[in-house]
Amino acid sequence: MRTKRASYCFILIISFLSISSCTAQRLMENLDRGVVVIPEEDHSAVISWRVLGTDPDDIKFNLYRQAKGMQPQKLNDKPITGATFFKDSGIDWSQENSWYVTSVLNTEEQREPGSYTIPANSDLKPYHSIPLQMPEGYRAGDASVGDLDGDGEYEIVLHVNGRGHDNSHRGLTDAPMLQAYKLDGTLLWEINLGKNIREGAHYTQFLVYDFDSDGKAELVCKTADGTTDAAGMVLGDPQADWRDTDEKSKTYGKILEGPEFLTVFDGETGKAVATTDYIPPRGDIGAWGGHGGNGGNDSSGNRVDRFTACVAYLDGMHPSIVMGRGYYGRSVLAAFDFKNNQLKSRWVFDSENGDNPYSGQGNHNLSVADVDDDGKDEIIFGAMTVDDDGSGLYTTGFRHGDAIHVSDLDPEVPGLERFGIHEIEEGTKGPGVVLFSAKDGKVLFTAMPNQDIGRGVAANIDTTRVGAQMWWLGSRQLHDIKGNPIGEAPRSANFLIWWDGDYSREILNRNYIDKYGKGRLFTAEGAHAINGTKATPSLSADILGDWREELMLPSDDGTELRIYTTPIPTKHRMYTLMHDPQYRLSIAWQNVGYNQPPHLGFYFGHGLKSIPKPNIRLIPENLKNAK
Repeated sequence: MRTKRASYCFILIISFLSISSCTAQRLMENLDRGVVVIPEEDHSAVISWRVLGTDPDDIKFNLYRQAKGMQPQKLNDKPITGATFFKDSGIDWSQENSWYVTSVLNTEEQREPGSYTIPANSDLKPYHSIPLQMPEGYRAGDASVGDLDGDGEYEIVLHVNGRGHDNSHRGLTDAPMLQAYKLDGTLLWEINLGKNIREGAHYTQFLVYDFDSDGKAELVCKTADGTTDAAGMVLGDPQADWRDTDEKSKTYGKILEGPEFLTVFDGETGKAVATTDYIPPRGDIGAWGGHGGNGGNDSSGNRVDRFTACVAYLDGMHPSIVMGRGYYGRSVLAAFDFKNNQLKSRWVFDSENGDNPYSGQGNHNLSVADVDDDGKDEIIFGAMTVDDDGSGLYTTGFRHGDAIHVSDLDPEVPGLERFGIHEIEEGTKGPGVVLFSAKDGKVLFTAMPNQDIGRGVAANIDTTRVGAQMWWLGSRQLHDIKGNPIGEAPRSANFLIWWDGDYSREILNRNYIDKYGKGRLFTAEGAHAINGTKATPSLSADILGDWREELMLPSDDGTELRIYTTPIPTKHRMYTLMHDPQYRLSIAWQNVGYNQPPHLGFYFGHGLKSIPKPNIRLIPENLKNAK
């Protein structure tokens, strides 16, 4: 009898733990209302603010403008129940004005954190300006965001570029640098990664996220001897120089010797708080290749120093750091947890050699999503996927590529899909374009057999069709998600953005935004894209205002970082995209390798039927008290 009872209790416990693991709430950042005000040419302004993923469905808002020294003026006649977007007229710009919102629940009104102020007699600009303090010879590059000081407002971490080189190129580079700015332009800190970290798109992958769930984000990246934190502390040997400085050497300018570290920096101060050995180490630099095409080995440091990085909720509740090395042949992903100011290795996935079916399948980028719907994240690394426990989930064998898009691209098919393009090079065979099930790798569509495809995109851009459309370089046709040609493809196959008022996405390329079938919506005059021919933004993400995305670009003169937010009205209310777990992680990896646009973890486009509430818990739980 005791044995039966014990067995029964054991089964109950196991069942409870299984259910708990599947329903665990992810710990995510608690944001303020993100109020943003954009002046218009007619001397009015548009104001928008965010809805949180945890807000009750019946929450209402009041919007106030307050001139300095005056009583606040409510701008709406009755509480706002629809889109969190408002046009304000009759503004006296000779006065300092501030805008803020209050929430209304059960007739009770409450002031919400977050406001936006425009000083008196300001030079009114159609964007939010952040003055930059660039070191001489440097320029603004990739950016990421996180709440570094716990006040509910995003700060910006900016990769500051000097002279750089691709892995395949010889030559010395400038030391990579990272800066943190508040939205008001305050420079919080500057970190110099030093001469022993090479500058280039495939070297310095940096992650900004609240890894220990204390309400303040950290910065994580690879470091080396000579890295100097914001307080002036130097890691390792400050005198060491591991660069190959022999101009006749085939590895001139590369760094193929010396210790490699992984460091967590405090987001508020820029101080190094935890450092450990980088996993994996270089080992034999001639053993990172595979078979066929670009899989071949080299001894010049090209394949060994190809890095990737991402954030993933591997236990379903807490974020983990995942650092990658290699993708042409051997591929290694190493997961770390950060807690109590300590880094701890969680697991290591290693394809080990070119004979392993997981070798040569990684991309110049990656994506993170819960592909098997167990509440825990997987890493979709090009043509393969690694499970939350560090084991290989599946590999398709389609080899590496330059672009990847993971979302519910076909709402008629359960689960997520992965669309990507592949480099079919140097005699290898296979499709240049593939759509497959993100859960198990089942192939749904292929195109461009045995052709090297450089760029491709999948998203709902056609406002008359349900599901994503696919297009890629080398084909002039736009395809529906079943693979049927449906019209002429956009001229660019680069980035995406939610900019106008509908659920379909717009096309972002360089410094302009187009609407499929309708033409140009917006051009950021006086600002430019980064990353050379890749022509990507410093960042595109929903970091201010309502659910539409912002476009972040450096000014042409290099003096400011500009954040453009849409002035186009919308009738749709949606919680901030940053509270969709997959989208938020997309922003964390956007700067990695060849930058890719973010995607949501559910279908969001024409024909949208429902919007799932995110299973998240916000940290800190009470932002008002935290401030």
